[in-house]
Amino acid sequence: MLSAPTTAWRICACPLRRCRDLRPRREKLSWRILRASRDGNVGSVPFPSDYIEMVKQAQDACQAALDDSKKLLEVEVPPAGLNTVSGDEEGGIEMNISMEIVQKFCAGMFTGEKAPRTRVFFPELAEMNIAKSGVFDGSMYKLDYLTKPSPWDDIGLGKKVKMSERTRPTDATFVVAYPFFNPNEMLAVEELYRESAKESGCPIIVINGDLDKIRNGYYPPFFYPKLGALAKTFLPDFETVYYIHNFKGRFAGTLFRAYPGPWQVLRSVEGEMVCIHSQETMPSLKTVALEILPFQYGVSERV
Repeated sequence: MLSAPTTAWRICACPLRRCRDLRPRREKLSWRILRASRDGNVGSVPFPSDYIEMVKQAQDACQAALDDSKKLLEVEVPPAGLNTVSGDEEGGIEMNISMEIVQKFCAGMFTGEKAPRTRVFFPELAEMNIAKSGVFDGSMYKLDYLTKPSPWDDIGLGKKVKMSERTRPTDATFVVAYPFFNPNEMLAVEELYRESAKESGCPIIVINGDLDKIRNGYYPPFFYPKLGALAKTFLPDFETVYYIHNFKGRFAGTLFRAYPGPWQVLRSVEGEMVCIHSQETMPSLKTVALEILPFQYGVSERV
């Protein structure tokens, strides 16, 4: 059974790096608390009833994509409960939950001889050390990091991590854990692909990277030209194999996908998740929020 984090960690307001507050807090998250009161079959894969089922579905979706020779895979799930959105919990708590999701995902996906050939990249060195002393303690996976923030970064004198030096010829799979906080993290993922994975053929699985922010222009291209380029040249190559995005408010619903199935917009009806719209390609979040869900609530018309 999935265990709950026993210590919560807080995140400071540093603009470009995480800062963990190592003081224990009273909150104790339970995977049972995170269980969603949602049921019912939607398409070929039912919407998960809890995180245990969600992780299993994500594993199955990734394996199906790998069997189809997909090399760039995206998994995106709510970090604080199946019916939540990013920001519902404190940033550090959401990262703790994402870390546990990654650990449980790997534990069921890469076992036996696959384990020591799986390299798990954390966003930064400090985050990797937390994983080593926490939920990844004693694991056979190769734990690594994408960035190594330094006070010298602010004046341009920091030492950049070279991704080509972080990999080994024996690596068979790269798992990247929640590279969303610092823009440099996804740039490092692109470098990992360009300098290593593309030639070696190692698949890259990004879990909770919040790639929608880059796709939807959260980072203005004028100020973040490299991220703007990623949205056009790198992210389109990703296959979003498992995805849950919730919409709250008046027109509540969920965008759900489990590879190789279609994209589905779901709505809770009398406690069951009902598919109200389905298509083969990913609809934009704006389309779901402003057209599909309002139409199903009888408020607007589709364009």
